[in-house]
Amino acid sequence: MAVIGLGLGTSHAPQLSTPPEEWGQRARADQRNPALAFRGGDYTFGDLLALRNAAYADECVPELQRDRHARSRAAIDELGRIVRRSGVDVLVVVSSDHKEIFTDELLPSFAVYWGETVQHEPFSQADLDTMAPGLAIAEVANVPEVSTTRACHSELALHIIRELGAAGFDPGASKELPAGQYGNHGIPHGWGFILQQILGGTSDIPVVPVFVNTFWPPNPPSARRCYDFGVALGQALESFPQDISVGIVASGGLSHFVIDEELDRGFLRALVDKDREFMSGLRDDLLRSGTSELRNWVVVAGAIAATPLRASVVDYLPCYRSEAGTGCAMGFVAWRDITVSTVDGEVQASA
Repeated sequence: MAVIGLGLGTSHAPQLSTPPEEWGQRARADQRNPALAFRGGDYTFGDLLALRNAAYADECVPELQRDRHARSRAAIDELGRIVRRSGVDVLVVVSSDHKEIFTDELLPSFAVYWGETVQHEPFSQADLDTMAPGLAIAEVANVPEVSTTRACHSELALHIIRELGAAGFDPGASKELPAGQYGNHGIPHGWGFILQQILGGTSDIPVVPVFVNTFWPPNPPSARRCYDFGVALGQALESFPQDISVGIVASGGLSHFVIDEELDRGFLRALVDKDREFMSGLRDDLLRSGTSELRNWVVVAGAIAATPLRASVVDYLPCYRSEAGTGCAMGFVAWRDITVSTVDGEVQASA
């Protein structure tokens, strides 16, 4: 029977692939955003600036931004090494589609891709030219230079679909991805980040893409539904009859486009403590905008809950880009068979 041998959680925000000197491009986009979501409300940049007392100017100094970017890149490299050392045979990657693939024509709350391979396509210059300021410079890091076919694990994906159905879930099943925003049927950036930046652009570990509609009304699943879906997903993985080790990955988050360190730190502690009530109790009005991608992590936490794996925080970096506290909080977590403790209120881990 299969075993869950590893869990990972990683941010995939564009700032990770953007030189800190260019973070201001996204800050200027924040200033024009009329609905910056924060703790259940929507704010203009000016209103958010007043609400948070312009308290984050010192977080935006170049030296600090460079340090947090460098530490984030080091954490990405460490997650890649953890995957390689784990020896997993397949990665189930849980992420959110930003209407790059699924649109209002058909928008599943959950979906599983079960093709034998999936295309991973580079962007054309025309594609890059349509992107918002500060995105094109980063998104090229999530795609290969040439059209590439990535290996998937169709048998495991079909097993997941069937077992989730038996458990009372009805995920969408996609054997061929829709043409999507760029017309190329290619895997979106939430999975491209894992393929390119965690796995180094290789196709030696097959993947099973699992989609969660974290962002878009009318049907983003509640945190409790995500956790229960994760529990069913974990049971499906461990009932797969082949003797393989499966890794499961959450791609996206943490809080953004307005950083909420209190929420992030509470969430990370819940991962370490396997605190089901905290994770499944997250309110819908908190899980909006980029922060909605915490749903992917809740799914993975549910899948791992019954295993002996425990979470350790590789690093946490709140990467501010404006004095109003906009930016993206970068989180990097590994679930392994480790000893976990807390020291002085901070999450610690030892192998």
